[in-house]
Amino acid sequence: MAAPCVVGVDMGGTKLLAGAVDENLNVHHRALRSMTGLDRDAILDAAVDAVEEVRESMEGAVSAAGFGIPCTIDRQRGIAVQAVNLPLLDVAFGDVMAERLGLPAFVDNDANAAALAEHRFGAARGGRHTVMLTVGTGIGGGLVLDDRLYHGSQGAAAELGHVVVEMDGPPCQGNCPNRGCLEAVASGVALAREGQAAAVRFPDSALGRAAASGRAVTGALVTELAHDGCEVARDTIALIGRRLGVGIASYVNTFDPDFVVLGGGVLGAGELLLAPAREEMVRRALPPARDTVRVVAARFGGEAGMVGAAVLALDGVA
Repeated sequence: MAAPCVVGVDMGGTKLLAGAVDENLNVHHRALRSMTGLDRDAILDAAVDAVEEVRESMEGAVSAAGFGIPCTIDRQRGIAVQAVNLPLLDVAFGDVMAERLGLPAFVDNDANAAALAEHRFGAARGGRHTVMLTVGTGIGGGLVLDDRLYHGSQGAAAELGHVVVEMDGPPCQGNCPNRGCLEAVASGVALAREGQAAAVRFPDSALGRAAASGRAVTGALVTELAHDGCEVARDTIALIGRRLGVGIASYVNTFDPDFVVLGGGVLGAGELLLAPAREEMVRRALPPARDTVRVVAARFGGEAGMVGAAVLALDGVA
């Protein structure tokens, strides 16, 4: 019989990652599912299917499941109210998962879950106040204040990707009605958009040649070419980093955190993104907070949300 575990599930705008996680945060099995193009019922089916795959791999030795989902959540009613980048609207997500899986199910926003993992066990360990940004298809936000996750009055706090940084900026994506949100200008989607524009402006660059050869200009391609030395790709990532720095400066001024932790797929760019983000934050934030805050990459990388969802479940059954 396998060691008792919980299943942590991180659901994003394009993919879902589930893993069997033990009390020492060791991951024993992972299951990946695509979220692209799925309707609500298919999303719920994919979540159940991924948990069942992990559960089977552990010979049934699973005591609970935790879910980090990219939704605003009404904690009083237990409802996932709305996701910006997925068709989830007014779903009693935890109740549905518990009924279908026959397991206790614990649910929070995906970036809240990532913030919990990084604050308690990861890059922000030792601090009392943490701001978490998950930069992928969109930008999620999580807050730990005085060592406790901050949920707000309804449970929908810390939608930091939807803080406006450009009043008349581009429309935000998905179900967000706003313009000029940080997500609209500094997410993985924004990186791909700026990469495509740069490929057109600089056709003789490695990025331009890749686009001309028929390769799709994605955030991953821009990052790959930047690591290979393409200056146009590096400049594009630096632009996204500076835009993130604008948002981070506002969060530093507002919350005076010990750490700002950045996770998500865009963090594959590493210091090519983080360094300009830090520099822009220092230019714009106020002392003394700007001089003491640490802007760091997530220790758990792209698995921070999954690990955090597992921590939700471990806490729930403790």
